[in-house]
Amino acid sequence: MIYQKFSKRQLLAMLWWQQPRFKDRDALICDGSIRSGKTLCMAVGFILWGMSCFTGQKFAICGKTIQSLRRNVILNLRDWVPPDLEIVEHRTENKLTISDGTGRENTYFLFGGRDESSYMLIQGITLAGVLLDEVALQPRSFVEQALARCSVYGSKFWFNCNPESPVHWFYTEWIKEEQPRVHNALHLHFTMADNPALSPNIRRRYESMYAGVFYDRYIRGLWVTAEGLIYDMFLPDVHIYKDAGRPKGLPYIASRTIACDYGTTNPFVLLDIYDDGETVWVDNEYRWDSRSERAGGRQKTDAEYVDDFLAFMGEDPQFFCPAVVDPSAASFIAALQRGGVYTLDADNDVPDGIRRTGAMFAARRIRVHQRCVGLIKELQSYVWDEKAAQLGVEKPVKTLDHGPDALRYYVNTCVPSYRYGEVK
Repeated sequence: MIYQKFSKRQLLAMLWWQQPRFKDRDALICDGSIRSGKTLCMAVGFILWGMSCFTGQKFAICGKTIQSLRRNVILNLRDWVPPDLEIVEHRTENKLTISDGTGRENTYFLFGGRDESSYMLIQGITLAGVLLDEVALQPRSFVEQALARCSVYGSKFWFNCNPESPVHWFYTEWIKEEQPRVHNALHLHFTMADNPALSPNIRRRYESMYAGVFYDRYIRGLWVTAEGLIYDMFLPDVHIYKDAGRPKGLPYIASRTIACDYGTTNPFVLLDIYDDGETVWVDNEYRWDSRSERAGGRQKTDAEYVDDFLAFMGEDPQFFCPAVVDPSAASFIAALQRGGVYTLDADNDVPDGIRRTGAMFAARRIRVHQRCVGLIKELQSYVWDEKAAQLGVEKPVKTLDHGPDALRYYVNTCVPSYRYGEVK
């Protein structure tokens, strides 16, 4: 590891526990922009601190899920830490054993803080320290249970996160105003300028990927409220195409999927999507709104919707394709399957789906055909719920959202993460 390539802030995040000015602090908090090196420096620092100050102790490394923790931290750990540290992973037990060759050895348990029930996973263990990666994505009950387990003398807390809402509990109780002093914590705020390994070209690429609230959070590193238009980066002159702008022979060179937002009293929407590996082309839409004048208030049955789906897809076998459907629409999914349609359960994570879809729009990797009148209208009126945001809950207003929901299902479920930039 070539330490001189780190910035001063990165080195401080890694080695603060050695500095006379900061070594008596109980916690380190690193927040700020993506790609600023927070995760790397904190992971290395956490291991170096534990192996320098303790032996025979237990530690915890926590993420939103163990899968994300392995992807973002554990898989890279051997490349990050000095080579004299031996890391042995015990996957079935979700733990690491780390030794330094001189007789020092510690155990690092891996935990996922996915939901409110996760706190039970970490109960009962005694820890000498905890690293909470993506702490703002973990439930408060889980975080506080992890902190309560750190009863070994000299134990410390290590927090790492990208910003969320300014009313998020972690911001208000650990970062805002005098809270770091109250908790005897060192707070370091990062930007991409703190990462000397990031080339100017890569930095510009990330800066171009986000707009609105996501630009303020992931690029500027600010804890700001989600308000106003969600897809303010959607530009009709840029993102809407006619037949002339569509790649020749698109149905034959791109994978096809139909994304569905199911509704009975609410509108039922299908989006015909082609993906050529670079751009997502929303080529057509179908919608049935039982409350519209055309529908005359008539609700359709699942069987009728399946008939409409099959007609929309086309009877020629070469056009058969899977359907991405919200798994909560269980009766419609079952009806589709009886009709011979292969279905995919949509990933219905709303914040991630909006962020990813917004990044795709910002990068001009989604195009919408002008015939998709309903979707275009909804993209231009899809707004954050301001009342919910004041309570720390970020969600869209539940009106004129059916086309954007179907598009979000597709991006969340079918688009690989490298195309929208996985946030870390």
